[in-house]
Amino acid sequence: MGTKKIQLIAAFFAAFLFIFTGSGFAASKTLKVGVLGPFTGPSAQTGKEFKASVEMAMETIDYTVGDYKVEVVWVDSQSDPAKASGAYAEAVEGKGIQAGVLNWHSSVAIAVMDVAAQYKVPHMFGFGASEVVNKKWQADPEKYSYWGGKGWPVPAKLEKNYIVALNKAVEAGTFKPKKKLAAIYGEDTDWGRSAGGAYKKALEESGWEIHSEEYFPATQTDFYPLLSKYKKAGVAVVAGTSTSPAAITAFVKQSVEVGLKSMIVASGLGWIGDWYKMTGPASNYVLDSIPQLTTAEAKQWAKDVKTKYGFNPSPSAGGLSYDGIRMFIKILQRTNELHGKLDKETIHKTMVDEVNTGKLTYGKKDGAIIMNEYKYTAETMPDMVVAPDAYFFPILQYDKGKGYMIFPEVWKERDFKQK
Repeated sequence: MGTKKIQLIAAFFAAFLFIFTGSGFAASKTLKVGVLGPFTGPSAQTGKEFKASVEMAMETIDYTVGDYKVEVVWVDSQSDPAKASGAYAEAVEGKGIQAGVLNWHSSVAIAVMDVAAQYKVPHMFGFGASEVVNKKWQADPEKYSYWGGKGWPVPAKLEKNYIVALNKAVEAGTFKPKKKLAAIYGEDTDWGRSAGGAYKKALEESGWEIHSEEYFPATQTDFYPLLSKYKKAGVAVVAGTSTSPAAITAFVKQSVEVGLKSMIVASGLGWIGDWYKMTGPASNYVLDSIPQLTTAEAKQWAKDVKTKYGFNPSPSAGGLSYDGIRMFIKILQRTNELHGKLDKETIHKTMVDEVNTGKLTYGKKDGAIIMNEYKYTAETMPDMVVAPDAYFFPILQYDKGKGYMIFPEVWKERDFKQK
């Protein structure tokens, strides 16, 4: 073989290796993203929904943004602030996450906000809703800018609507309480107490007397003494919440067992997809507030989850987290477009400059399946814009495993029904 021919062959293979090895190195760039959720503990069912949503969302982009492969790091909060903080720090120091997404509990959010700020790791769409999160963020917006827009607003913006709906039913004559006596219950967490405060304020402002306000550990499942007390006092409305499936379903079932005739607000019952399997007919007449699967795309998503993972997903834990991770993917894509690289500095810059100002939003046109639009502004941060055409939950009343919208009026499917 001639010298020139050998040189041509060598040049060809050199070019071949340069092209494919170069692209191989580019494709091997990795962005590690921490997904914070209660993967074990009392809210493990929510963690199960988080995992399904994250995996399905990442599959739509083949775990790839530009020339980066996205590696998911599961960060187990165990529904415990101290354990969550430790796990998050380990995810940063030991596993090298550059960004984070999701979270369920307010108490966990309050603790992990400091960890994200310490390591300057941008974290998006945590569901920790309580006012304590907002107050902490607003006290030092620069420090806590690493804790991005929330996935759930403060309870006062949504939870008060239960009482508005009940008062409208009184006005319409479809709810006729013997006396305007109400009781408040809930898990002893920042979320539970924040929601309880919202119920209490709305009730007192509309002329209701508060019988009692009691909070319990998220692990509690025996409510017979408390429910019997409500029955004996003739309480007309019992309003409360829990993020623990075992607790909230036990509360609902035991209310029927003791013969309680009160109208029950069980905020969070529908946050688990298979809630009716756990309550059965005991959930009839119960009020809840969850988003709905109204579009063909949303219903197909739910079918896909059922087929792949074997459970019926909740529009709240599952649907909102799916939208949340899809919005986060949009942020990553925009960051790569603007800066040509993905790391904690560039992702944080996009969140501050574009997400927090309302320039970058995520809505139906992007593929959102739950809310019309997820949008944040300087005035609402860390909450999103709450409005019927943006982020809003209807009030539902359950009947035989199905929730019917009773509020707001423009969305109403049927009138409120009294037990």
